[in-house]
Amino acid sequence: MYTRLLIPLDGSKTAEAVLPYGRTLARTLNIPVELLGVVDIEALATQVSRSSARHSSARFFETVIAESNRSSKDYLKRIAETFRAPRVKCTVEQGKAEDVIIEKIESDATLTAMTTHGRSGINRLLLGSVAEKVLRGSTTPLLLIRASEEATSEAEAALKCVIVPLDGSELAENVLPSVVELAKALKLEILLLRAYQIPTNAYATMEDYYPINYEEIGVALRDEAQSYLEKKVGELERKGIEKVSFAIPEGSGADKIVAFGRRTADNLIAMCTHGRSGVKRWVLGSVTEKVVRLSGDPVLIVRSAERG
Repeated sequence: MYTRLLIPLDGSKTAEAVLPYGRTLARTLNIPVELLGVVDIEALATQVSRSSARHSSARFFETVIAESNRSSKDYLKRIAETFRAPRVKCTVEQGKAEDVIIEKIESDATLTAMTTHGRSGINRLLLGSVAEKVLRGSTTPLLLIRASEEATSEAEAALKCVIVPLDGSELAENVLPSVVELAKALKLEILLLRAYQIPTNAYATMEDYYPINYEEIGVALRDEAQSYLEKKVGELERKGIEKVSFAIPEGSGADKIVAFGRRTADNLIAMCTHGRSGVKRWVLGSVTEKVVRLSGDPVLIVRSAERG
């Protein structure tokens, strides 16, 4: 399980939308937290050069860097006081945000939690693009929260259910060990979700004629998904999960994942970033990105051990 929680912050309120989830995980899992601020020297240099020709000296630039470091450290210390965790460390590094974050992750036992939006003040970091780069460049677990205007940075977040999209592949199932541990620690219900879509285009002729067994194909796909999910429910129950159920919606994978998340409050979506495509499965890489962009729920992304 996770032994460390890394939370990158840029000083913005939207970036702070991750904090309620960070507090909940840090306290419940009893793990240390590292709050990370990044001073982008290149961005600072551009901003300073544009502000005034009189302030282009090296000494003035060094002063700006030093002030940015102090300001960021003071800010992180104030945030640290809001956590109930065994240890909260405040770190300020210099460089490109995504590069610093990936370097600071250190190991697979680190869970990185961040928002997908949030502009900083003087550093001008855009966490939307930074989060995407971390998602693509890191091989470790990542918790992404899409910040909204209604998002709050106060208190702790309530979580009741973890929605787990599966496509029938072993790669997609790599998320299950993490889900089991989180469900036990946070007392979460687990909902296994396998969407299926009848590939009508594959059966259409030039005259748009569909085979007479069109409905039978849908029944077969659903029956296979049900048999698979019933097996997974049994496996989870044997691992000590008390509340576990499944759903088999017809339609696009990403759309159905987001739709199920919107039905109830206080959900966590947990999924892998790889999966096999084909008649009965979706490509989890593209599905993951779409879910992150559209879902109002936090999304836990676990990188599959096998590249696909």
